Amino acid sequence: MHPLLNIAVRAARRAGEIIVRSLVHLESLQVTSKGRNDYVSEVDRASEREIIAIIRKHYPDHAVLAEESGASGESDTVWIIDPLDGTTNFLHGFPVFAVSIAVQQRGRLEIGVIYDPMRQEIFSAVRGAGAHLENRRMRVSRQRGLEGALLATGFPFRDNDSNAECYFEMFRALTALTAGIRRPGAAALDLAYVAAGRVDGFWELGLSPWDTAAGTLMIQEAGGRVGTLSGEAYRLGPYIAAGTPKVYEAMIATLAPHVPERLRGL
Repeated sequence: MHPLLNIAVRAARRAGEIIVRSLVHLESLQVTSKGRNDYVSEVDRASEREIIAIIRKHYPDHAVLAEESGASGESDTVWIIDPLDGTTNFLHGFPVFAVSIAVQQRGRLEIGVIYDPMRQEIFSAVRGAGAHLENRRMRVSRQRGLEGALLATGFPFRDNDSNAECYFEMFRALTALTAGIRRPGAAALDLAYVAAGRVDGFWELGLSPWDTAAGTLMIQEAGGRVGTLSGEAYRLGPYIAAGTPKVYEAMIATLAPHVPERLRGL
């Protein structure tokens, strides 16, 4: 196993243990709000501390970009961490959440790990070596268009989200053309599911690098495509579309009329 991947998997599993152990104490957890409908718990922070501690033990000179503690260190190698993607699900005991860890070297994603602690599934990718679910090679589905496709997405949830109107136009357009759209509530896991062929495509507005870094590499290594809503190269920006090659092309063609000028290329 690639040494960076080995540490990422170890850190993700350890964080997952913290998360699952905390499920029996949901009522007593300390929870604070980062904004309307945007929460962080003591479990997010404990999970992040554990991940960073494991990384620092083995790679003390590497930099970190983490959801709760932000950026630290200066290095060509950056660990991009979401310690608990799907916090709202977790706080309700809804069993869809994940740990996401990626490694970027000189601006290029090299390692991606997404861990679902409820199903104990490790999704991983190494640039040039493919994507795997546990020890099985992952490939995106064979879906060749929107007819019959199953898509995943994330709804706008902030009351001041200026993208809500155009998002629901996109949702309406894709609903009419597909077999169904799902909103599980954890973007990292949605991306892993695209790579694994469990859904055929995904799009969302307003994400952060730690939501998408690991999943982006995973989909590309599994034979899929990732880009902005208007089809440009994706660089860990807030607006993302992904899918099998043909589903991605069809999604971009359907989304394009509903993408405001201010979002193009982002």
